[in-house]
Amino acid sequence: MVKIKFGTDGWRAIIAKDFTVDNVARVTLGATEWLKQNFDNPSVVIGHDCRYAGELFAETTTKVFANAGIKVYLAKGPVSTPMVSLGTLNQKASLGIVLTASHNPPTYNGYKLKGHFGGPLLPKEIQEVEDLIPDTNSIDLETLTIEGFKEQGLVENIDLETMYFDHVEANFDMDAIRNSDMNFAYDAMYGSGQDVMRRLLPDIDFLHCEHNPGFNGTAPEPIHRNLGEFSEMIKLSEGGIDCGLATDGDADRIGLYDSKGNFVDSHHIILLLIKYLVEEKKYTGKVVNAFSVTPKVKKMCDHYGLEYQVVQIGFKNIAGIILEDDVLLGGEESGGIATKGHIPERDGIWMGLIIWEYMVKSGKTLEELIEGVYEIVGEFKFERIDMHLKEEEKQAIIANCKADNYKSFGDLEVRRLETIDGFKYFFDNDEWVMIRPSGTEPVLRTYAESSTTEGAFKVLEKTHAEFKK
Repeated sequence: MVKIKFGTDGWRAIIAKDFTVDNVARVTLGATEWLKQNFDNPSVVIGHDCRYAGELFAETTTKVFANAGIKVYLAKGPVSTPMVSLGTLNQKASLGIVLTASHNPPTYNGYKLKGHFGGPLLPKEIQEVEDLIPDTNSIDLETLTIEGFKEQGLVENIDLETMYFDHVEANFDMDAIRNSDMNFAYDAMYGSGQDVMRRLLPDIDFLHCEHNPGFNGTAPEPIHRNLGEFSEMIKLSEGGIDCGLATDGDADRIGLYDSKGNFVDSHHIILLLIKYLVEEKKYTGKVVNAFSVTPKVKKMCDHYGLEYQVVQIGFKNIAGIILEDDVLLGGEESGGIATKGHIPERDGIWMGLIIWEYMVKSGKTLEELIEGVYEIVGEFKFERIDMHLKEEEKQAIIANCKADNYKSFGDLEVRRLETIDGFKYFFDNDEWVMIRPSGTEPVLRTYAESSTTEGAFKVLEKTHAEFKK
C-alpha cells in the first residue's frame, strides 16, 4: 500500500510505479467521500493534460465518481489546468480534477484538486480529502463503462477549450493582437496550451505544438535552461519576433522572451502586469506574492499606493487570500501568476496575452516596457541555483540559518533577515540572498538579486563559499 500525500500542488508520482489505475481510484474514492460529506448534490469537472495515459486516468477517475452517483463533466482530449478551473466555476461544480504532473519530468503524472470557486482547493480541504483515501481500491473498474454512465446521465462530455476560448475573446482585444505589426511566438513545450493557442492566434510562430507525451525528454517547465531551442529561434529571427511566450505542461506557468531571445523572469513579468493593470486598466487591489519574489514589487506597490502581502511558497497560500480580499495580482517566482478579472488560478496563457496586449496597445517593445518598470523600482537581475547536497550537508546549513549564525557572506554584511518561508538575508544596495531547503529531496535552493546578472551570481558565489567554511 502506497501512502498518498498531496504536496504544494497536488499528488505527483511516477507512472506505472506509484501512479497506477488502482492508486488513482483510491484518491478518487477519498474525494468521493469528501464530496458526499460536504455537498448535497455534488458534481465534478475532469480533464487531463498531454501526458502518457492521461485519458485512461481521467476515465478511471470518472468511473469512480459516477459509480458513486456523482455527476461528471468530462473533457475530451488534453486541456489546461486553467480550463478545468474555469469549467468548475462556470458549471457550478463542487470539485475540479486535473490529471497532470504540471512541469514535472515526463515519467510523472499527477492529480490536482480544484475548488468550486475556480482555483486550487485550499490546504484544509486537501488534507480532509487525503485523510479519506482508503488503503485499497475496492471497485472492479473493468465492469464499469463510460458509455453506460452516459446512458444513465451521470457522465456528460464538456468542451472546456471552447469555453476558455470564448472567455479570452470576451476579456481581451484579440483583434488588436491579431492585426498588430508586432510578431509573436509560442512554445507549448508539448503541453496542453497548444490547441487553444493555435485557435486564438493561428498566424503566430509555434514551437513544440504537437503531441509528444515524452516532451522530447525535457521536463516541461518554462525556465531558460529548458527553452534553449525557443530562445535560439527568437535570436535567429533577428528582431522578426517581438516577444515569445512559453507555458508548462498544463499551461498554468509562464516563461517569456524579449525580441533578442533573452529570458524575462517572473519578477519582471509581475511588475509589468501590475503597471499595466493599474495604469491602463485602472484596476486596484492588494498584491500578494510568495516569499521568493523580489522586494521590488513592494516598491512598485508603494509607488501606486497598493497594499502588499507576502506569504509562504505555494499558490494555494495565495488562492485563499484572493477568495477573501480584493486582490489585483497574486504571483510566485516559479511563473504561476493570477490577476483580477479572471479566475483565482495561475494561467500562463492569460498572463502572456496581457503582456502582448500591453505591447500592442502601447506600441512599445517588451524591452521598452521593462525600462518603464526600472524607472519606478530601479534595474535589477535575479538568479537562482539549486545546490545538490548530501542530506546531512543540507541540514547543517539550515541549522546554521536557524541559529542565526550567518552575520555576513564574504564582504556582504547582513542588514536584515526575514524567515516567512526559508531565510532571506538583505544586504546593502538592494542586494539579497534567500536560502530554502527542498522538502522532498537533498536540494538546497539559493536565490539572489543584484543590480546586474554578474552581481547576482557574485552574491550566490559568496553565499556558497560561506557554506563550505
